[in-house]
Amino acid sequence: MKWFLRAIVFILQIVFVILLPFVVLIRGTVWMYQSFELNTWLALAAGGAMTFLVLMFYITFVYALIFGAKKLSSRSLKIKAWVVMILLVGYCGFTLINVDQKNAKTTEVQKEFLSLHPFMRIGVGTLVVLDKEALITDMSRTHGDYKRMGLKVKARSLHYKQSDGYVHAMDLRTKGRNEFRNWLVEKYFWLMGFRTLRHIGTADHLHVSLAPHDNPTAL
Repeated sequence: MKWFLRAIVFILQIVFVILLPFVVLIRGTVWMYQSFELNTWLALAAGGAMTFLVLMFYITFVYALIFGAKKLSSRSLKIKAWVVMILLVGYCGFTLINVDQKNAKTTEVQKEFLSLHPFMRIGVGTLVVLDKEALITDMSRTHGDYKRMGLKVKARSLHYKQSDGYVHAMDLRTKGRNEFRNWLVEKYFWLMGFRTLRHIGTADHLHVSLAPHDNPTAL
């Protein structure tokens, strides 16, 4: 029994080490944005800086473990820093501009992706790495869209473009998916600092939003 518990603890430790950089990047960025009311890109830069430090610790620790601490030099640290920076910028850039067609309900939803707030783009982009079947059903809306869907027009919906020029809400499909998976997805976004609401508009879905500075109570 002891070996089984040790194996579970070891696996959890590995999962924690793997997920920590993603949590620091997304949750750290959202925290900087909400707690200090930084603008979007400054908060992202701060979250990226924290993630950079975590990744640098990882890479130098592993290198020292394999080759010994004496092998670490200022030149090797610079090289590692550049590698980490390229990987971090590349990951952020990819998740900021790209969503696969299979993860968007329609081509129109896919085209709306760049209108979504950058933090939410990175958040959902990271989700689809873990959940290949995640499906975004809606992002940007207008008053006319609510009327066409037979819903009451909302005055302050975060599906509208906010003062910063971004949409601060998206909907994810829950219908036809395993309920435990839906629960995990909801808790993932909650952990990352986003607001979540499971509700039925035109269909059962998970509503995920990021409160803007000047519209904090809107959904």
